[in-house]
Amino acid sequence: MDLLPLFLLLGAVHQIYSAAVDRNLFTERACCRRQSHVIYIGRDISGSPVNVDVGLCKSHCGQSASFDTSLRASKFSSMLDYLRNKKMRRLEPSSSFSGAADLSCGLSSTCESAGVRVDRVMLYEGLREVEIIQDCHCEARMIQCVRAPALKTYYSETPYETVIDAGKCVGVKGAPEGFSCVPTKFDSTLIETPNKVELIQTVAQCKLMEGCYRIPYVEYHYETTYSDDGVKVESLREIDVGRCLGSCTAGNCCLLRSASHSGECLLRAEGRGNTCVPQDYESHTFLSQHGQIRTVLAITSCLCQS
Repeated sequence: MDLLPLFLLLGAVHQIYSAAVDRNLFTERACCRRQSHVIYIGRDISGSPVNVDVGLCKSHCGQSASFDTSLRASKFSSMLDYLRNKKMRRLEPSSSFSGAADLSCGLSSTCESAGVRVDRVMLYEGLREVEIIQDCHCEARMIQCVRAPALKTYYSETPYETVIDAGKCVGVKGAPEGFSCVPTKFDSTLIETPNKVELIQTVAQCKLMEGCYRIPYVEYHYETTYSDDGVKVESLREIDVGRCLGSCTAGNCCLLRSASHSGECLLRAEGRGNTCVPQDYESHTFLSQHGQIRTVLAITSCLCQS
């Protein structure tokens, strides 16, 4: 049996795989790093100003002594490819690499946070939570609105240190005007703290929604009914009363959209404020556990209102 073709095939696969790995490592190490970003968050209980380095993920790194600007925004799989490109640029002075910095993680990725640390800072006004970026990495661009992992570390460097996946919504490029990828369903998790336990809210589901939107919010009520024989029956009734979430900007609320193209707004509200409030509702009436008639209103839609 002739093994030469098989060896050649395996060699080609190995070269392709090695180039891909080298490219990813080269890009992530050289072009997607955490950079310092100091912000002022207030004054502590002694009156002294408090500044915190919350960090910032940038898609290109500062120019070093051994790499020029084009390498800083590298999209090359190896140094050999970089040197070849540099030589070609010298032969073609008209070529431009001005937009290369945006491609430092590649066309299919962006430089994002790989995890944050949640610090609690005691200020004069009270306790404040500050999220501090710990590391950055190249994250794949999503072609649809999805929930993505988002690691958060609580009580770092203490016996109560806990890492949870709080989740985040990753949007889609080219979404219809006024729409964004936002949380529509939440969950919670308990973590141990020096003061017993703490409930942390996490993102469970994301959808492409307008700036002001309705999310489910379930309530349970005891309901009393009577059978045909007059027997009293108590049951638990679930009602999705809803909540309005999101923000509004002037002239960004569409009242009527095209049935054939959701991105086309046929009637837009003008002079709207920045408050997301209930627009329509429905009522649920039932007999309570104590025999009283009770009515619960449930939100069915939301809008922006001044």
